[in-house]
Amino acid sequence: MTKPKLIRLTTVPISLEKLLTGQLHFMSSFYEVVAVSSDKSRLEKIGAQENVRTFHLEMSRKITPINDFIAVIKLFLFLRKENPTIVHTHTPKAGIVGMLAAALAGVPNRYHTVAGMPLLEATGFKRKVLNFVEKMTYACATKIYPNSRGLTDIILANNFCKAEKLKVLANGSSNGIDTSYFNPELYSDTQKATLRKQLTMAQDDFVFVFVGRLVADKGINELVVAFEQLSAEHPKIKLLLVGDYEADLDPLSAETLSVIKNNQAIISVGFQNDVRPYLAISDALAFPSYREGFPNVVMQAGAMGLPAIVSDINGCNEIIKEGENGLIIPVKNSNALLKAMKKITEQNEVTHILREKARAMIVNRYEQRLVWQAILAEYKS
Repeated sequence: MTKPKLIRLTTVPISLEKLLTGQLHFMSSFYEVVAVSSDKSRLEKIGAQENVRTFHLEMSRKITPINDFIAVIKLFLFLRKENPTIVHTHTPKAGIVGMLAAALAGVPNRYHTVAGMPLLEATGFKRKVLNFVEKMTYACATKIYPNSRGLTDIILANNFCKAEKLKVLANGSSNGIDTSYFNPELYSDTQKATLRKQLTMAQDDFVFVFVGRLVADKGINELVVAFEQLSAEHPKIKLLLVGDYEADLDPLSAETLSVIKNNQAIISVGFQNDVRPYLAISDALAFPSYREGFPNVVMQAGAMGLPAIVSDINGCNEIIKEGENGLIIPVKNSNALLKAMKKITEQNEVTHILREKARAMIVNRYEQRLVWQAILAEYKS
């Protein structure tokens, strides 16, 4: 019997690779899955990893109307040829391209997952354009899946669509987390000591870690300001930055870049395919982002037994419960971040309580198979 066809679409392949790890392969047991994204060579590698077919469609995260129109036409022709049962998109650009093309092609089930909204940091004419695009995406979709309850509230507050179109699956998240993979017991004391030594960290240093793009709207400017003040008082702390810079889209300030370069207590290791070793050698996650959907890194850090300091934004304030598995601070507030970092550094009993609950609270709420089964149930319905 022929399987129904499922098209999954993201703007860039790294979203398929990092945000949906394993999910396409899981769905391929029930559907003929086709992964669609830009960057043909990387897309094909991901297709091989997930054992699914791919279709290359060039897209950009920037505002490029002419190229976007061409992408819509190419995808429309592809969908008419493939005749899928479901088109499911992620990320803003893939959302508008995918939902518009799918609607024009008459695809019956058009799903879009919202996992963060870059438009929330936009102003003026750019914000108006992005609002229009968001509304158009939702209008073309038959169902919208915000991956957090906070995003649902934002969507309704901005009148992007009616409440009947919205549904949060499971407890939130686009992919959940494989807690057998993100498990601190996989790393021995010897392995951790070796990596710390390679990174010029003492065994008794207290290490704050950040994982993600090193850009302004991840709160890196505020994090560096807070850490520089804290490191002046506490010589036995380190800040470990795991991620790449994006100078063209959302660059860090010149002051921040200078501090990262010159403060010996800040260690930047760039993008890493496997972040687990870096979480394993750390003591707490610092994640002062301005906006998120449902951040994987907060779940990953929790599964590795780390307490987290996060901004009071959707997603983060659902994964983290104040005083239970982490601390929640106001957005864009380096002073509040400094106080939270001091608390975790200096108050051992508080840190112990947060660390004790960190992993269990992730396992109980966000185990990956629970999320996959909830998405599959939605497809089958």
